[in-house]
Amino acid sequence: MAKAKFDDQARAGLSLIAPPFLYALVILAAPLLTILAYSFLTDGYLEIIRDFTLDNYTQVLTDPIVRTVMLRSLVVAAIVTLATVVMAFPVAYYVSFCVRPEKKAMWLFLITIPFWTSYLIRVFLWKVILGYNGVINSSLTGLGIIDEPLTFILYNTNAIVLTLAHAYAPFAILPIFVALEKIDRSLLEAGRDLGESRLMTFWRVTLPLAMPGVIAAVLIVFIPTIGDYVTPEVIGGGKIPMIANLIQVQMLALDNRPLGSALAVTAMAIVAVVSLVFLFLNRRFLRVRQ
Repeated sequence: MAKAKFDDQARAGLSLIAPPFLYALVILAAPLLTILAYSFLTDGYLEIIRDFTLDNYTQVLTDPIVRTVMLRSLVVAAIVTLATVVMAFPVAYYVSFCVRPEKKAMWLFLITIPFWTSYLIRVFLWKVILGYNGVINSSLTGLGIIDEPLTFILYNTNAIVLTLAHAYAPFAILPIFVALEKIDRSLLEAGRDLGESRLMTFWRVTLPLAMPGVIAAVLIVFIPTIGDYVTPEVIGGGKIPMIANLIQVQMLALDNRPLGSALAVTAMAIVAVVSLVFLFLNRRFLRVRQ
């Protein structure tokens, strides 16, 4: 009787999740499978299935330009992730531990304000701020600090990192805040009662318990950052391409969809491996703590 009831509940659950699951499968899996199929072709037509080849992947793995761009993308994404999480943690900590409970909702509301505008608009705003006749140069010139506008604050890797860190900061603040909110405050009081300083209590209690949120923030920032196309194009002036820009050139400018697809699949595989390695190294922080 119990087994029959369990089977009925299982069928009911499957009937509930089946429609969204199938929808997600079609929307997400179909494009990925299409890109994967393109990556094995010799031309851009899926109808010609007899010409499957591994030459595209061979070119991707042996081309020094691709290796340079991929390495640059990984390094920039890592720096952006580190800078974003380092900046986001104090903000999340302040909102969680220092703001009164009735005002936390207002702070979270303020943190989400950047989402009110388009990502593209925010990128162009940074170009206005960092530009030759932008806000920074105009202010420094007006104050007499410099005689001529600075030319090294735009169209470089530092400007790309700054723009991406600002754009993805809310994505890092929110998961860290959620993790901090789940910490039992009595554990912190117990640490201080045992003679630990505030710094050591933070290091031994708060930070380890907040690590699931930090790990979530790292993945949320790292994965989309490595595939960002707009910022390197606008803030980098097209002089510092990342892997997404290289894919765009192959797909659209050169109309080489097989090679562009191979680049995309390779980038996804590298991101997946890096993410899994990071999760493996931090697996002890992901365990549910009772």
